[in-house]
Amino acid sequence: MSDQNRLGVFKTYKLYVGGKFPRSESGRVYEVTDSKGQWLANAPQSSRKDARDAVVAARKAFGGWSGATAYNRGQVLYRVAEMLEGRKEQFVREVAASEGLSKSKAAAVVDAAIDRWVWYAGWTDKIGQISGGANPVAGPFFNLSTPEPTGVVAVLAPRKSSLLGLVSVIAPVIATGNTAVVVASADAPLPALSLGEVLATSDVPGGVVNILSGVTAEIAAPLAAHQDVNAIDLTGADAALAKELEIAAADNLKRVLRPRPAGADGASDSTDWSAAPGTHRLTAFLETKTVWHPTGALGASGSSY
Repeated sequence: MSDQNRLGVFKTYKLYVGGKFPRSESGRVYEVTDSKGQWLANAPQSSRKDARDAVVAARKAFGGWSGATAYNRGQVLYRVAEMLEGRKEQFVREVAASEGLSKSKAAAVVDAAIDRWVWYAGWTDKIGQISGGANPVAGPFFNLSTPEPTGVVAVLAPRKSSLLGLVSVIAPVIATGNTAVVVASADAPLPALSLGEVLATSDVPGGVVNILSGVTAEIAAPLAAHQDVNAIDLTGADAALAKELEIAAADNLKRVLRPRPAGADGASDSTDWSAAPGTHRLTAFLETKTVWHPTGALGASGSSY
């Protein structure tokens, strides 16, 4: 059969929850268009039930992931970069369509996203050295502070940077041993949903990253109020939604990473994602455990708090 007569096979985009690819529990989809308003695909519209299922999966995966060695987590993140490198052409097409970029500019974005995975992979076994250590105290004690992951983190992905910004908010969360429930950009969800396929074919355990798509406010509201979500990154929320979610998050004292001030277009995610990321996002979802222990070989057991 000639190519002229062959029917194209359209991709079915699905959610990524618990290492599997379910359709939305609601059965709903919505149209995703390119920068010119042309139809690209139908994306699943996640429901509150999908959000709750994602939290359950993230909590189930937390023990094993946080208990893995930092070196092992670094290897896993590097493997994600490897798999993304192998599917570069697909992501170039999706980023170009989602963000209205030329092929060359989209390729640069994908390269930067791959490099960002590698960068965070290198930090997994080093962040403890700069965020913990021995503390000077007046007394015959050792006083040591060590960082530990916060837990389940809900992440609202940037609204405009469909891949580089997405990777920049996911990678630091899981690099430090947290698990994530990610709400993809409602306008440009396709690279995020395809990233789920990369994660599934790498060494990331199921449930460590869960990706939802749909109306951000509709999905984020139950996540912010969920008692088993320990922290929330509000990067992809506008000012009004961020305020609403922060109030909801206060009910169980969630750690909240606030969005940057809105740009001229009202978008809160005005970050230059191509800039060097620094360690801010690595430390944003870490807790510090301090342990006291008497000096001397026969001292009593220390206490921690």
